[in-house]
Order: sequence, then structure tokens, then C-alpha cells
Amino acid sequence: MRVKRSSSVTQTRAEVGAEGGTDPQTRYTEVRPALLPPRLEGLVAFTKPGVRGFPGIDDAQALLAQTMRKDKVRGEVLDLSAMGGLLGSLPGVTLRAVEGSAAALAALRAAGHEPLAAAPGDPLTGHWPQRARTVALVLAGDRGSAYAAAQVAWAHASTPPGGALYLAGDRDKGFDRYVRAASAAFGTGETVARDGGMRVAKLIRRPGPTPPLPEPETYEAFGVKVVGLSGVFSASRPDKATALLLEGLEDLDLNGRSVLDLGCGAGLIGAWAARRGARVTLLDGDLQSVRSAQATLSASGLSGEVVHSDVDANLPPATFDVILTNPPFHVGRGVVLDVAREFIAAAARRLNPGGTLYLVANEPLPYERPLGTIGPVSERARSGGFKVLEARRGAPGPA
Repeated sequence: MRVKRSSSVTQTRAEVGAEGGTDPQTRYTEVRPALLPPRLEGLVAFTKPGVRGFPGIDDAQALLAQTMRKDKVRGEVLDLSAMGGLLGSLPGVTLRAVEGSAAALAALRAAGHEPLAAAPGDPLTGHWPQRARTVALVLAGDRGSAYAAAQVAWAHASTPPGGALYLAGDRDKGFDRYVRAASAAFGTGETVARDGGMRVAKLIRRPGPTPPLPEPETYEAFGVKVVGLSGVFSASRPDKATALLLEGLEDLDLNGRSVLDLGCGAGLIGAWAARRGARVTLLDGDLQSVRSAQATLSASGLSGEVVHSDVDANLPPATFDVILTNPPFHVGRGVVLDVAREFIAAAARRLNPGGTLYLVANEPLPYERPLGTIGPVSERARSGGFKVLEARRGAPGPA
């Protein structure tokens, strides 16, 4: 699919990343052209906060596009990590864009693509043909070896015998090891491009079985049985920040209260609240995390709604008595605070009068000032390099 311009997409590169004169409530949702390196002149991708590489593009995807343009790839390309749709601007390419990131899906749709929301292992039937002669994939090595293995198995299942996989990634995040594993499944493959730490390999699939997907990890914590799918935050054990948050809220009465777990990951926080009698909604921008949270509720015998959403963009109209969050401050390899700040803005929109946001974060992260837009801010706990902050929205005044 060729890129179609949308009226909701900023048109000029000069506006990319501009901070001044923009309403902070709308800046997060704005889709804009990504800043591209000179070697990709003539190509285009779209982005927004929350998409890997924002306000530019992911370095591995940049080398992937450069390599495929040099190889004069044409026709249908199935991109299992489409991000902002860069490969769709290659000459002669028709893009089948697949993404699990709600932020990237929003960017792709605004740019005129028709992406499929999917996670590693999902069948693609019903939307397109199951396989494509050319498949592209950027390995998310920062999400761990199990997730990378799941991505490779997914790519193998999506490539017919004789078809080609272009595989990109970061040498420092295990790329060479993953290429060896992929080559064993595909039958042949070699690294064909290098740029700094970035790598691209090309593999041709032979007939043979697809490697199995990694089994989810399970553990019990805070009265909850957690099911951690590969690549999901805290998939194998509670992270220290979440543990501090829940330990500090042991005296909180949640029975009968409406609770939002914002950025739920594997679902531990939301399931903990449900175990304490709350009516819970869990939300995450990563589809794999949504699946993991659903599995955690089911395994724990609990009920709740789990929503795949770019912050609260896809959340039905609702407000909550309590919002609990351990917000992300990484998107891919980069450290960014855009998403966490939008979490706070969403809490301001979604808290009932008198409601409270409880947020846990690394000590140095400067969240106190934006939290002040909700109401009075206090520190509830501090330990091990983390802090738990509380912001209470004021109750309505007398009529």
C-alpha cells in the first residue's frame, strides 16, 4: 500500500518535534512524519509519542529499509514490526503492516494504512493470506530472548518455502545469536548489511516445521497467579517498583471501588486490586501484555476488563475511584517520558472527584510537577531507588 496523506497528519518536517504553541493535551496524539536520515531520502514514515524511535525511526528499521531498497524488493511485503510504515514507501512495495503497539497502530491508520493488530504467534488468516513471499521483521532484543524466539517462530510460520525473510536487529541485543537460531529453522541465511551496531540478515526458508513458541512463565505474588507471556514486563517475577507500590497500599480499601490499572503489563496490579474486591479495568498499549493480563485474571479466577489502547484513547467513557500505575519510561531502546506524562494526563481526565492516582517510579524521574495538575501530591513510600507518589483529585465544592 502506498502512503496516503491524512488531514490528521502533520505535513512538514519543520513541525516534527515542535513543542511550542501546541496544546499539551493534543500533542501526544498527534501523528507526524518521522525524521529520517539522509540515506533514506525519498522514503516516508509516520510517528507519534509511544512509537519506537520517535521522533525519528528505529535504527534497525532504517537499515532494513536501506537494505531492501538496495535489493530492489518489489511486490507484497509482510512487515511483522511495521512501526510507522517505512517499508510501505519503498518503490513498488505493497505493505501488509502488522503491529502490536497501539501507538504504532494509531500512526499507521492516520497515515492511510490498514494495519493488523497482532502479537507473535497470531495467525494472519481472515485479514490477509497467511503467508507472503517477502517478510520483514525487526527483532525486539530489548524484550528478551524468549520474545525474540517467538518473533522468529512467527516469521517462519508467515514465510512459505522459498520465501525470504529480512531480519533486522541490534548486535548488542543478541542479534547474531538470534540469526543463528533463525538460520537453523529457515535452512539458510547470512548477515547482508551492517551499520554501527545494527544488522540485517536475509534468510530463505526451506520446507520444515515451525519452531514452537516459548511457553509462558507463571508465578504467584500478592495473592495472584501471574501468567507472563514472552516479552511482557515482569513476566517472570514482580519488579521491585510494583512490589513497593503494592506493599505500600496494603491498608487501602478497594472493596466495591472502580480501579484502573494503567499500563498493566502482565496484570499483577489490576489482579491484586480485583482480589481485594475492586471492579477493575486493565489497560496496556502492547497487545502481548493485554493477552498476558487476560491470562492472569483467568488463572487467578478473577474478572475484569482488559483493553488494548494507546493510553486511554480506546478506553470507553468511564471514570475511576482509583488509578494505579507503574508507567513505562522506555520505548524500545530509548528513554522517553512522553508516555508517562500522558498517563498522568489520562488520570486527570479519568479520576472521579475525590479519586486518587498512585504512581510508582524511579526516584530521579520528575513526575511531581505534572501530578500537581491532578491535585495535592504526597510521597507515600520510598525504597530501593523507587518512590510511590499519590495525587488526589479534589472533591466537588458545594452547589
